[in-house]
Amino acid sequence: MIEYISQNLWQFWAVIAVVCMILELTSGDFFILCFAIGGAVAAIIAPFSSFYVQLAVFAVVSVVSIFTFRPLALRWFHRNDPDRVSNADALIGREGKVREAIPEGDYGRVAIDGDVWRAKSQDGASVAEGETVVVIARESTLLTVGRKQ
Repeated sequence: MIEYISQNLWQFWAVIAVVCMILELTSGDFFILCFAIGGAVAAIIAPFSSFYVQLAVFAVVSVVSIFTFRPLALRWFHRNDPDRVSNADALIGREGKVREAIPEGDYGRVAIDGDVWRAKSQDGASVAEGETVVVIARESTLLTVGRKQ
């Protein structure tokens, strides 16, 4: 068994590369993809070198990819959107439904794309459950919402 594994280490590196590519699909920042590149290169050289050489090649190619490939990929794929917002900042301007009424001067809950956020109204007025609102601002996990025009 050990002999089979040592003769077919390229499969190990190929699995590492595929798993890293799958994980990259969840992040989208091209960081994990650099390790997939390192795994692919290690898989290519595996039949011709020892495990320690493969490990060194994986590490070196991954680090070099982080500093060369990643900035190029980020520039290429996000070149038309210099002010690209991400995560919670992308909520500003989105519409949501009031899930839990917002009492006057207090907080309630607003559902946006299946996520429920704590919210207050922009003018401090009460907002009834079921109303459609627009996100005006965000402070940490608290949204400021206004009525949809």
